[in-house]
Amino acid sequence: MKSDFFTYQAQTSPHPLAIEISHAKGSYIYGSDGKKYLDFVAGVSANSLGHHHPKVTEAIKNQLDAYTHVMVYGEFIQKPQVDLCKQLAATFPIENAAVYITNSGTEATEGAIKLAKRVTNRGEIIAAKQSYHGNTQGSMSVSGVEKQNRAFRPLIPGIRFIGFNETAEIAQITEQTAAVILETIQGGAGFIQPTNGYFTKVKKRCEEVGALLILDEIQTGVGRTGTFWGFENYDVIPDMIITGKGLGGGMPIGAFIASYEHMSLLKNNPKLGHISTFAGHPVIAAAANATLHEILNSDLMKDCLRKEQLIREKLQHPMIQEIRGKGLMLIALLETPELATNVIYKCLDRGLILFFLLFEGRALRITPPLTISDEEIELGCEIIMNVLDEFQHSIKN
Repeated sequence: MKSDFFTYQAQTSPHPLAIEISHAKGSYIYGSDGKKYLDFVAGVSANSLGHHHPKVTEAIKNQLDAYTHVMVYGEFIQKPQVDLCKQLAATFPIENAAVYITNSGTEATEGAIKLAKRVTNRGEIIAAKQSYHGNTQGSMSVSGVEKQNRAFRPLIPGIRFIGFNETAEIAQITEQTAAVILETIQGGAGFIQPTNGYFTKVKKRCEEVGALLILDEIQTGVGRTGTFWGFENYDVIPDMIITGKGLGGGMPIGAFIASYEHMSLLKNNPKLGHISTFAGHPVIAAAANATLHEILNSDLMKDCLRKEQLIREKLQHPMIQEIRGKGLMLIALLETPELATNVIYKCLDRGLILFFLLFEGRALRITPPLTISDEEIELGCEIIMNVLDEFQHSIKN
């Protein structure tokens, strides 16, 4: 199997973790060799309720028994889609919110950019340096790391970048700007939170010049930071939200959310202004509905903040320079990328899955399922601490 993996499946990195998977349940993934791994990554924040959650699995099976794909998005009335849009709209603190379901977060970014241009009749999009919004051409165009983008240029025109948390650069938002797109917490750059009322200032400037504020909640949304949307922590209400990852409970999905007035512009002049064959797939929408219901009707969000404090308490080590992030979207920052890489692979050997960030090589990603238990957190942190002790000892000797 491993040989076929490297021979026939296109690779995305030089050194994939390459665990051959047998099955997964709860907070654990099991290799075909029988070894079990405690999952501190949750499919890069996607498996909100862990693996093989019974309510998500039941929703998928029930929908499979009813119907799967029947028509392109938005033409037939399908209960899983309608229920999902209704649940999501109720979480957005604006009147008359409407939801466009997509197949992924990067597709949601594409849709949001298109809608912003349609609403404002402007062409300029402002994004943040060191940002990441996805890997399609449009999403890459608003992602602010040139080493990631250089090989794929030319990208779409009309994009400008400002520094995240750089208040002085907010003035670059002008009457030419259709929208400002920002991650609620910068992910790939190192889990950097907004400071000093940054979002409030950006929103005020957008209102002054008639631009829209789009917040990318692909990683921060669906309860991961202790509130349903990450922006609820920062005293701002955006004009549009992008979501994905944890929304599907492990199934591929995304969505963008805006006012019904704005969203309605996609159906006329031209009609079919945004269309997708498999968006809102009923099986995936059913999984998302079950995921949302569980998160919204439990203590999981509140527990995120308590579990964050437990992780911070257990990960106190001289080799950890800082713990960044909020809720269960955390990184442990080490001194060098080389050390972080070695720790990640050593922890994997010990049965703990950690992962990298795109642009901050010193980071250990800690984004476990929201359902992870205190005992599992303590076990994972103990493995990290033991590995760090070993590296510290080897350096001293």
